[in-house]
Amino acid sequence: MSRDLVFYTNPMSRGRIVRWMLEEVGQPYDTQILDWPQMKAAEYKAINPMGKVPAIRHGEVVITECAAICAYLADAFPQAGLAPAPQDPNRGAYYRWLFFAAGPLEAAVVNKALGVEVPADKRGLAGYGCYEDVMDTLEQAVWDGGWLAGDHFTAADLYVGSHLAWGLQWGTIEKRAAFEKFAQKATARPAAERARELDDALIPAHQPEPAE
Repeated sequence: MSRDLVFYTNPMSRGRIVRWMLEEVGQPYDTQILDWPQMKAAEYKAINPMGKVPAIRHGEVVITECAAICAYLADAFPQAGLAPAPQDPNRGAYYRWLFFAAGPLEAAVVNKALGVEVPADKRGLAGYGCYEDVMDTLEQAVWDGGWLAGDHFTAADLYVGSHLAWGLQWGTIEKRAAFEKFAQKATARPAAERARELDDALIPAHQPEPAE
């Protein structure tokens, strides 16, 4: 059956975040698995000129970048309850932590993994300042064990939880009790488990080439 929602991904990529989001949304979607050469081919670069996954196409609308995809899907399918309503005061916290993870958190974590340390006198040039400040700020956000934007799970929790789970697994985020508790709570959701099963089942056939 032809579907209106198409998901471009690789099971060894950040597409795992979007897979989880799609499972939370609960709408039918088609999946197109791309290996490294296919991502750089002209056909896919017409979807994303960066030649990277994930991306989604919803009708004629194309969205790239994980945080943008999560925010778009939450608004496109409000019945899933994955974003506070526009008039809800929690909408501010929702945007704050969704894009904190997309900006300062990812930049700090990637730089740490690459061995890049911002000199103390140059921290004003880096949007995240320093790794320690990012970790401390995030810990304050999740220390009480609740959700980030009100009393129920949203796309912000999904996105932050994905980063925490991945970073804790691979050692790019330091182990703190609050981080581990939040990641475990978020990734225990049935949609997260379904998403992992779907992607893990695809890995053997696409293992040779690491995906961006």
